[in-house]
Amino acid sequence: MTERGALRVRFDRLAREVAKFGAVGAVGTLVNFAVFNLVRHLTDLQVVRASVIATVVAIAFNYVGFRYFTYRDRDKSGRTKELTLFLLFSAVGLVIENGVLYVATYGFDWDSRLQSNVFKFVGMGIATLFRFWSYRTWVFRTLPAREAVAHAESFLEEREQGGDEGRPSTASGARGGGAGL
Repeated sequence: MTERGALRVRFDRLAREVAKFGAVGAVGTLVNFAVFNLVRHLTDLQVVRASVIATVVAIAFNYVGFRYFTYRDRDKSGRTKELTLFLLFSAVGLVIENGVLYVATYGFDWDSRLQSNVFKFVGMGIATLFRFWSYRTWVFRTLPAREAVAHAESFLEEREQGGDEGRPSTASGARGGGAGL
């Protein structure tokens, strides 16, 4: 495989990962907004407290989605460490998300229902960028063997396409098709 082909494969994998992350995140966003607006409508909790509750519910939903859909092929050996890191980075995301809402609500007095939802959405967007980076880098790590196999396969493809026409390939040589036997 050429360097350009290898880059294309990596880009395709990343695009699929982003799409799966986005699908789980989109449903998690709906869960987050539904719980947020339900809590605000049914209780007298302050806006940021209602948002924190909604974010926690969405974090629980998202863990299940990420573990069993987006990153189901990733290393599963250290679930306790994975969950601990997930919760740690999710907590940072929670602070980012609700920090934006807090500043808008208490710093600028933008606290109508529409404004609260807009700034919650803005905070979620910023927190999502952080979460995507941290989850893929630290929480749901790629299995090293899978990368090694992919690298070895691309190396073999390059050899088959390259200048080794004079030598028998390992596939034909392994079948015992040589003369004199």
